[in-house]
Amino acid sequence: MVAHDPLTFYTNPMSRGRIVRWMLEEVGAPYNTVLLEYGTTMKAPAYLAVNPMGKVPAIVHDGVIVTETAAICAYLADVFPEAGLAPPPGHAARGVYYRWLFFAAGPIEAATSNHALGFVVPEGRDKMMGYGTYARVMDVLEGAVAESEYLLGDTFTAADVYLGSQIGFGLQFGLMEKRPAFERYWSRISHRPAAVRAARLDDALLPEEPPEA
Repeated sequence: MVAHDPLTFYTNPMSRGRIVRWMLEEVGAPYNTVLLEYGTTMKAPAYLAVNPMGKVPAIVHDGVIVTETAAICAYLADVFPEAGLAPPPGHAARGVYYRWLFFAAGPIEAATSNHALGFVVPEGRDKMMGYGTYARVMDVLEGAVAESEYLLGDTFTAADVYLGSQIGFGLQFGLMEKRPAFERYWSRISHRPAAVRAARLDDALLPEEPPEA
C-alpha cells in the first residue's frame, strides 16, 4: 500500500461537500476538515488560492488540488484502490463506471438545476441542450437504477456515491419525481455504514436553529 499524507477537505455541511464526505468515509483514509462559510471564508484569498471559483467542496492531497465533486470522487477511488470503489484501469466495467459518473455530473446536474429554476427547454430546441429534456434524463436515470442493485450490477462504486447522492438530494428537495425506482435505490445505498457516518458528521456541523420567539 502506498503511504499518503492526510488530505485536507474543504466543505460546508449545506453543500455538495456532503457527497465528498460520504466518499471519504467509504475510502477510510484520514482527512482533516476545514469548514468554510458562504460569502466570507469561501471567498477569502486563502481559499480562492485553492479553488478560484470560491465554492466547495475541494480537497488537497499530496500537494494535488482537486475540485468538482465528481472529479474528487473519481480521484479518491483511484488513489485508494484498496477501497474497491472503481473498476481497475483497462477493465471492461470501467467504461460503464465512467458513463454513469459523468451522466450524473452532466445531464442530471444540468437538468435538475434548470428544473428547479423553472426553466423549460422551448419546444424543438432540445437538440441544443446537452441533456435534451428533463423528462428524458429522468427516464434514462430510472432505467439505470432499476436494472440491478448498483450501477455496476452487484458492485458498489464511486459512481453510486455521486449519482446516488444526486437522487437523494433530488428526492429531498423536490428536484426529482418520487419514482419508486429512485426511492428503492436511494434506500439501498443511503443505509451503508459510511453514508450514515458521513451524514452524522455533517449534521453535527449544521448551524443551530434560532430559538423560537
